[in-house]
Amino acid sequence: MSAKVDPILKVADLDLMPDDDNRYELFEGEVFVSRAPGLPHQRVLTNLLILFELHLKEHPVAKVWPNPGVIFDDFNAAIPDIIFVSNEHVEAIASGEKVTGAPDLVIEIVSPGVENERRDRTVKRQAYSKFGVREYWVVDRYRQTIEVYQLEQGQLMLVTTVANNDQLTTPMLPAFSCLVSQVFEG
Repeated sequence: MSAKVDPILKVADLDLMPDDDNRYELFEGEVFVSRAPGLPHQRVLTNLLILFELHLKEHPVAKVWPNPGVIFDDFNAAIPDIIFVSNEHVEAIASGEKVTGAPDLVIEIVSPGVENERRDRTVKRQAYSKFGVREYWVVDRYRQTIEVYQLEQGQLMLVTTVANNDQLTTPMLPAFSCLVSQVFEG
């Protein structure tokens, strides 16, 4: 009896992928392909970026980037929707073309499809836990909720789910607060 074994890829192999509108991410050597996000996804991303940028002008404690390439090691690389890197860590992990280490906060906006949801809630959460991401948000535009996970004893654990008129805060950005409904406006 024989079994098909998929080859384990390295981050360097991602450079061989087609230059198309797809996103190519690598987790434990397995490539995950997703389409470019649609306009509703981008609206939520833009709302979050505006809220964060306005806050960071008054409280410049971190850098924020949309859709950066993040390389964790030779077998794990992601393109999160949004990341934050505290000023303390910028020089260490974000001084080149890509981020090479764990951002302090990673935000993923769930795209349509069961596989995308599984990837964001399970595969990526496990990888982000392994590499020390301190906080992880899963933004669900369909349910209009935000799941907030924080690193506890090496695992990103769900600490709260906020919705509608709940206040969204994070220890990663002191004094930041917004209504969850602001994230989903438009």
